[in-house]
Amino acid sequence: MKVAAAALVVVFAAAGIAAEGPLVQFTRSWPQTEPPYVDIRVSRNGDAEYRESPTEEPLKFRITEAEAASVFALVENLDRFKRPLESNLKVAKTGVKTFRYEHGTEKNEVQFNYSLDADAAALLDWFERVMLTERSLLHLDRASRYDRLGVNKVLLELEMAHGRAQLVAPQQFIPILERIAKNTGYMHMARERAAKLAETFRQAGAASQ
Repeated sequence: MKVAAAALVVVFAAAGIAAEGPLVQFTRSWPQTEPPYVDIRVSRNGDAEYRESPTEEPLKFRITEAEAASVFALVENLDRFKRPLESNLKVAKTGVKTFRYEHGTEKNEVQFNYSLDADAAALLDWFERVMLTERSLLHLDRASRYDRLGVNKVLLELEMAHGRAQLVAPQQFIPILERIAKNTGYMHMARERAAKLAETFRQAGAASQ
């Protein structure tokens, strides 16, 4: 995430991952894709972190209590990762995926390439939506700083992702969107689109409370 991400950590910093509560972590290592590594951690109270390197500062955000409850319900359905999930079918390699659960002295993890378990697929899909969201956030921040003419295209992609229900905790985009909407240095079309998205995400956040 480098420089732009470091700035975002300041803007979107939430309380750190709760050490006393349960924590679920997802990592994926796959050199053939972008990013080649991803690490996402979510606590039961909704605090969450995203990294694209084990050594970098995380991008912090929050999900709603209801969404956190849904995530941890899937974890419970998967016996808190105490049983295998790998299908052992001869399918294409898509990277080593790891689910990890921690709560006090309990620490469980399971690795797989491909699973037939419906709950594992649902949890993986959720983490992949988190990855898409955070990368979209980083992309928008980078464009807003270094490619003002390209901002509208990034906003259009963000609008489409939201329409496909692919974004997790879209409220984290609001500060950047408001910054774009208020800055006359951006194209009028981009400013209008940013303002509209900010209001849409603000209403979505209010509805989820």
